[in-house]
Amino acid sequence: MKKICLVLIILLAAGSFVFASGAQGGSGGAAAGGSALIGIAMPETHVLRWQKDGASLKTEAEKRGYRAEVAFGDADQTQQNRQIQGFLTQGAKLLVVGNINDGVNSVIADAARDKVAVIAYDRLIMGSADYDYYITFDNFKVGQFQGQGIEQGLNLASATAASPKYITLFAGSPTDNNSKFFFDGAMSVLNPYIDKGVLKVVGPYPKTSADNANFQRIATENWQAPLAKTRMENLLSNDARDVVLDAVLAPNDTLARAIIEACLADAKYAGGKLPVVTGQDAEFDSALSIKNGQQYMTVFKDTAKLAEAAVILADQILKGQTPNVPGASLASGSLTSIGDTGRKVVKAYLLEPVIITKNNISVPVNAGFYTDAEAAQLR
Repeated sequence: MKKICLVLIILLAAGSFVFASGAQGGSGGAAAGGSALIGIAMPETHVLRWQKDGASLKTEAEKRGYRAEVAFGDADQTQQNRQIQGFLTQGAKLLVVGNINDGVNSVIADAARDKVAVIAYDRLIMGSADYDYYITFDNFKVGQFQGQGIEQGLNLASATAASPKYITLFAGSPTDNNSKFFFDGAMSVLNPYIDKGVLKVVGPYPKTSADNANFQRIATENWQAPLAKTRMENLLSNDARDVVLDAVLAPNDTLARAIIEACLADAKYAGGKLPVVTGQDAEFDSALSIKNGQQYMTVFKDTAKLAEAAVILADQILKGQTPNVPGASLASGSLTSIGDTGRKVVKAYLLEPVIITKNNISVPVNAGFYTDAEAAQLR
């Protein structure tokens, strides 16, 4: 009897060990179910899209049986680092990180040491060789769409040097690597017109983001709308005092609305003759502005699809599968530079954006991007 009991104890212990081992695996399928935690670190809440992204990522992860927690860094990298450390302490198996600046690198290195996979979400983590995946939209194309919006809105193909159009330039946060892709994409469309003299730049003119000194002068720290509004007010009182601006290159909707607000307070634009103002993110307030004839265009990046794609990628990584993300293409050729951190070229998965003007505002509406009450105002 004693021998039988001893055998049973040994078998039970062995079974417990196997079960525990299966629950702990960092990339095995057994860990990829409800026991695995995905930590979601978003940069801020003052840009509405990040609130939506955080909620969508959590929903998509939980839909696939994962535990998921979301934290917002309030544009403070030190705070976000503490949040990411918290995820690691809780035993997160994968992190989805929309970073604030490259101060995040220290905790990304901690994640690598803990063998925790990291997906850079819509913002490349610069200066790091400690992660392998990046998912975003084709951000150079986003910029091209903004340039094309100005090209079409001003009919630049018919403009002449004798009667040029006037534009001023804004860029996004200098710590967000996407800002450079947006800007360079736009300028790839606009520079030929500037070179021909049919489009004149008022204020600083970096031909590309490589002109760092001038790029810093047009950049908007942390995408803060009040900074964009103040800069626009200063431009209207100084460099643009004696001209009527025909266009403003604005990198996103939050800044576009601040720029329009500054213009509306200027007597030259009070009659409703606003410049062609670009944008990005298809935020409801900007969609309504486009419908009402103020903001000219935006770029729709269906962030619900981005969140879904990011979690599909996370699921495949955690299950040890070769990633194959529906609706996203792996950057190749010249586009591989989108994943160049300066230390390593990570695998960049790209989704397609859509240009939106008054003529096709129904696209994000029909995609279910807005609440029912918002959609009703746009129909």
